Amino acid sequence: MSTPDAVKITDPRTLRAYAHPLRIRLIGLLRSEGPMTATRAAAALGDNVPNCSFHLRQLAKYGFAERVPGADARERPWRATARMTSWDDDSDDPVMRAATDQLNSVLLGVFTQRAQDYLASRADEPTEWRAAAGFGDALVHVTAAELLELVEQMEALTARFADRATAPAARPPGTRPVQLIQLAIPRGPAAR
Repeated sequence: MSTPDAVKITDPRTLRAYAHPLRIRLIGLLRSEGPMTATRAAAALGDNVPNCSFHLRQLAKYGFAERVPGADARERPWRATARMTSWDDDSDDPVMRAATDQLNSVLLGVFTQRAQDYLASRADEPTEWRAAAGFGDALVHVTAAELLELVEQMEALTARFADRATAPAARPPGTRPVQLIQLAIPRGPAAR
């Protein structure tokens, strides 16, 4: 059975349930590494087994993870139910807006920690990887429609590598996972 590409969260309760740093890291681990037990997930994330087990059950409660069918009773691995999670940030409903803000804040914290982890081990990276990876920004003056177009173009650029996530044979020698983090944040108040 193949995993669907995406699940879209449309209600605030599910958004709030997803908005937990360990849950975000667990689902990311299941998506990148494949099915695994709570014990293996805890070792990979530097957490404890009961905590990972609880949060995997919560992810399952909201449809983000599930037990691997046919697994033996002793191992009991989990897997992600989709390869990607999405939600809309444009709701005018204050409850939905608060839930998306909470989730986006948690994601920012997870991304910031990943960047700090990279900086802490950057000296151990080969020169070619230190030269290729890093930080940068660009300030552009665009309309909302132009920003949407720009984001779509960036997504199209990364889409050419999407098959490598689930097909290791499609990865050329020397590849490794690299997370590109996108932040499109307006600066200053909206023009009136």
